[in-house]
Amino acid sequence: MRLEAATCSRLFAASPVARLATSGRNGPHVVPIVFALDHDRVVTMVDAKPKSTRRLQRLANIAGDSRVAILVDHFAADWSRLWWVRADGKAEVTDAAEQLDPARSLLAAKYPQYREQPPPGPLITVTVERWAGWAASPEAVSQP
Repeated sequence: MRLEAATCSRLFAASPVARLATSGRNGPHVVPIVFALDHDRVVTMVDAKPKSTRRLQRLANIAGDSRVAILVDHFAADWSRLWWVRADGKAEVTDAAEQLDPARSLLAAKYPQYREQPPPGPLITVTVERWAGWAASPEAVSQP
């Protein structure tokens, strides 16, 4: 069953992890991210977890094409409990200090790890232009 935008937003916001899809000259690029939802804006930051380089492919891809998709989903052995939600939008990357601190606060409210080790950035902000979602049954997305 197709999900309404309000249900998509609710499920999306409650999810602990998402997959960010960007597109570059080498094709699609998908990475897991942690994020916070602020109305119809998704914020995520490059954090201090070890990476092979700070010149991340997702940042280069967004610089070349700001269109992105972010997917969250729920899997269960009982397939009547399956659902997914996708946020399609335009991404922007910034290191502007006045935008970093509010984003850090949103992320720290959701992820305790960021309270002790705030992400250095840069910040990726996605303005959601379209919500899409599906659920196997109404029970799959009913509030607890």
